[in-house]
Amino acid sequence: MRLRTAARTRARACAVAALTAAALLATGQPANAAPRADTADPMNRAFAEASQEYGVPRDLLAAVGYGESRLNGHAGKPSQANGYGVMHLASNPTNRSLEKAAELTGESASRLRRDTTANILGGAAVLRDHADALGLDAAERRDVNAWYPAVARYSAADGPAAALYADAVFTFLAEGVAATVAGGEEVLVPSRPVDPEKGEVSASDVYAQSEDYPSARWVPAYSGNFVVDRKAAVDKVVIHTTQGSYAGSISWYQNPSSKVSAHYTIRSSDGEVTQSVREKDTAWHAGSVNSSSVGIEHEGYVDDPAWYTEAMYRSSAALTKHLAARYAIPKDRSHIIGHSEAPGATHTDPGPNWDWNHYMQLIDGDPGNGGDGLTFPVYTTQQSGSSGPQVTAVQTLLTAQKYNPGAVDGQFGPTTKSAVEAFQRARSLDADGMVGPKTWTALLSAGTTPLLKQGSSGDAVKRLQRALTAALGKTVGVDGSFGPATDTAVRSYQDTRKLGVDGQVGPATWKALQSGK
Repeated sequence: MRLRTAARTRARACAVAALTAAALLATGQPANAAPRADTADPMNRAFAEASQEYGVPRDLLAAVGYGESRLNGHAGKPSQANGYGVMHLASNPTNRSLEKAAELTGESASRLRRDTTANILGGAAVLRDHADALGLDAAERRDVNAWYPAVARYSAADGPAAALYADAVFTFLAEGVAATVAGGEEVLVPSRPVDPEKGEVSASDVYAQSEDYPSARWVPAYSGNFVVDRKAAVDKVVIHTTQGSYAGSISWYQNPSSKVSAHYTIRSSDGEVTQSVREKDTAWHAGSVNSSSVGIEHEGYVDDPAWYTEAMYRSSAALTKHLAARYAIPKDRSHIIGHSEAPGATHTDPGPNWDWNHYMQLIDGDPGNGGDGLTFPVYTTQQSGSSGPQVTAVQTLLTAQKYNPGAVDGQFGPTTKSAVEAFQRARSLDADGMVGPKTWTALLSAGTTPLLKQGSSGDAVKRLQRALTAALGKTVGVDGSFGPATDTAVRSYQDTRKLGVDGQVGPATWKALQSGK
């Protein structure tokens, strides 16, 4: 640790004393202790007890947890980096904090993954282990500013990614945190002046500017997690959710074992942007469309709408508008897509909490495709609680078939569910109220049944092309023209449904489509 000057020590002592006095006036407790260990609030109690057990400042511990998870343990489900719980105890080739926590606390890995109290205790133990390795003495451990290098080590990253991580934690300490967690419990971290002792953690290159997008930082991904150059022209932007924290995700791209990367990542709190792969190169983010797309990751989890802030939406929209202008990408939902909408995708991000209508408005784009509101590159499952353009499409199609979904507002509520169930019963489908591939196929193909073949054109061909996209799970271009690509899709559908394979859409093929087969 670097030596402090006497003047700096006195200045810090005055600042800490002032902060402590203010906090005592506001809460009646020491500024760095927050609720007593006997409080009825379980997460506050866990932070207090872990702080006392391992000598980690309570507010620092809570700020690390907030930065990692927004204090949400996600029911023991892992992050993208295989990290668990409020403190994101990880188990991957370069971050073994879960195993280290088990060794230090004696708790089982299973309990550390699923039990919030154990997880917070484990996080405190790992932080203390880093502090001990750095040689922090008892007096230094009482000063949050001395913990900066230990926090950087907790990230399991190096260089700029580690500094990004630690900077974020100290920003939360400086600005304060007020988080409402499960059960309505409120976890508070009072704001305070911070002056972290960064030691050997250099942040000088954190602020390197992106050559592609000047307002972004540049923190490159590991060279083995992307491919130099491209095999196709850029014609899409793919929207992702990180399933982890901002700095943690950027660090994950630097992990040789991850085999993933993204061109850009956007922070939830303020919309900060970091680039990790040059636009001229192929990031590994969306499988089949990697070579033809730019991937934008957004900090957060698909099941928690709190991460999708207005600052994030506006920052992301500015970036997407920039990309659309640079690469002449149409600003519609066939070219600005979610990860779940990429052909062959197995991921669900950005999920039902992402507000597509708002986002497309921010980029001055079309929330549907060509104005029809029914055409999408992939049709994802819509159900109670879903929202967005695909719900609007469901409601529009139901209305056209004389089923009443309620207001056509993009919100999948009880009335829409009842209408879906009625439609499903009429088509002898499983009446579960969910619009999956079969119900999508039946809805999209509903209507007249003219004979269609190569050379046909018009709205009936568009209905066919949309229905084939839903039925086959891969994009069939919707242009209203029955050409070779549509012929290939029809033959594939006929073959997999054991129909006569002739490339013509007659009564048997229409019947299968309208039955959701």
